[in-house]
Amino acid sequence: MYWSWTEKVARLGMSVPDSPHLLILGGTAEAARLASAARERFGSALAVTSSLAGRTRAPGALAGAVRTGGFGGVAGLVGWLRAERVGLVVDATHPFARQISANARQACDAEDVPRLIFARAPWWAESGDRWRCVSGLDTAAALLPDIARRAFLSLGSAHLSAFSGLRGVHLVVRMIDPPNGPLPLADYSIVLGRGPFDRAAEIDLLRRERIDVVVSRNSGGAATVAKLHAARTLNLPVVMIAPPAREAGECVESLEGALQWITDRLAGKEGR
Repeated sequence: MYWSWTEKVARLGMSVPDSPHLLILGGTAEAARLASAARERFGSALAVTSSLAGRTRAPGALAGAVRTGGFGGVAGLVGWLRAERVGLVVDATHPFARQISANARQACDAEDVPRLIFARAPWWAESGDRWRCVSGLDTAAALLPDIARRAFLSLGSAHLSAFSGLRGVHLVVRMIDPPNGPLPLADYSIVLGRGPFDRAAEIDLLRRERIDVVVSRNSGGAATVAKLHAARTLNLPVVMIAPPAREAGECVESLEGALQWITDRLAGKEGR
């Protein structure tokens, strides 16, 4: 059962303290590391809540309080920020999680709550890579019949509908959890796995499945980069889908940068 920060305080028979409350919009490895580091560095001077979308059935343990599920749009997030007396928000969501990032910007602007984007740096092609960079899923799907017979899709389970009309290409789809029903694809198989992945194991997977092209979103980070190393080793092309533009606002790409931003606001250095 999820108990919010204020509910936990109430159950202990205490009044809500004046210490700030940090909301981490998470679901990423970066968000998990930030929650742990913030609890360690700031202790009781900062209440920490991590918010997860709830798409993964068994997420890893997180430091601090955890809530799961959507907020109900901008209005719902505004209400949650007020009810939980949130004083700081760090958006450490997946680079392709456009809606929650947009909602966070609007809600924080409406409530005058400081917001930081803790972003992953994207991947960059290296010597030996054979990337075909595209702007979206539809373009990626349209390319496949001309360049592949067996494609490895590492996209996340919610991003497969663009490939539903594809014929003549077998799609090997990697997922964290087994699907609840058939996927919206004509010809596919499923492999299950949760990152971080190992380069040697990725090479074995691509060979075993006789993959001739890898399709990936450019989400950056270390957890899934091994598939790109494997593709380079095997001289396989990669259809790389560019990330959407980030929301406006302050942004850092390191854990220490995020901790420093929190430190500055706790010290009132930004005039709050």
